[in-house]
Amino acid sequence: MSNFVILIASLGVILAGAELFVNGIEWLGKKMNLSESAVGSVLAAVGTALPETLIPIIAIVFTSGTQGHDIGIGAILGAPLMLSTLAMFVTGVGVLMFKRQRGSGEKVLADYHTMKKDLLFFIAVYLVAVLTGLIPQEYRLVKLGVAVLLIASYVFYVKILFSQEREHVENEQMPRFYFAGKASEPRLGMIILQIMTSLAFIIIGAKLFVDAVSNLAVLYGIPAFILAIIITPVATELPEKFNSVIWISRGKDTLALGNITGAMVFQSSLIPAIGILLTDWELTGSALMSAALALISSAAIYLELTRKKHITVRTLLLGGFIYVLFLGLVIQGVIR
Repeated sequence: MSNFVILIASLGVILAGAELFVNGIEWLGKKMNLSESAVGSVLAAVGTALPETLIPIIAIVFTSGTQGHDIGIGAILGAPLMLSTLAMFVTGVGVLMFKRQRGSGEKVLADYHTMKKDLLFFIAVYLVAVLTGLIPQEYRLVKLGVAVLLIASYVFYVKILFSQEREHVENEQMPRFYFAGKASEPRLGMIILQIMTSLAFIIIGAKLFVDAVSNLAVLYGIPAFILAIIITPVATELPEKFNSVIWISRGKDTLALGNITGAMVFQSSLIPAIGILLTDWELTGSALMSAALALISSAAIYLELTRKKHITVRTLLLGGFIYVLFLGLVIQGVIR
């Protein structure tokens, strides 16, 4: 079978698993009586980030040679870049599309404290993770210590969000639960079963995806790092971020932005920690440049949020231009 066919098929399997997972997670959040911030910034964010989590792990552990490490590091660095630029741009386009039916128009009035905390956490922790890539290998113990610190910081972040009470909304609209059949309220056991099934889909799809990317890199002489940093996050996570557009259209700005910034927190802490633990974590100039673009885009949003206590559509759209700049640098061979 053609590697392109396998690549497309693997993405279909991954996205089907992600859809099942997010659906199950949203119902699990309701069962656990979690806050909207916790569901958006933790459960939904982690759910949509699962493919990007498993792809680098599978690439690093099950693909021999440096190519597996290149795919893994590319996938790890690609997600924060895409989330802080392209995903924000898509959300900004959604704001423009639905501004007439939104009470706040072009202003994004997400929960100020949650958004500020997410963005500040991302900038600080991701900067630490990236700078760790400059530490020489003779200080490997220092790198391992940073990995532990990154994991601990995410645990602390989750603990804070989970301590918030769930906002009780009258006539709250929940999506249809896929494994419930005709039942209007699924049992906890069925929710767990759907989540476990979705994980199996994502793992199988991720293994097929990594093999296809590896084969294509060899076949066409394209660096595996470049294929992974572009294809992996755009193909596996960006479609799920269109959930943010749906939430934007309904005026649920906290869920819309929390879905993105929560994934950014996850991708800046736990996933780089895995990269540090499983690889030498020596970042090239190209890797550092892509990380710098992600930090610049995030800093622009954070500064506006701090000044105005809301985010404008113009700042969200800026992320798209930064991502185009990244693609331009790739085409010019500056990032390779």
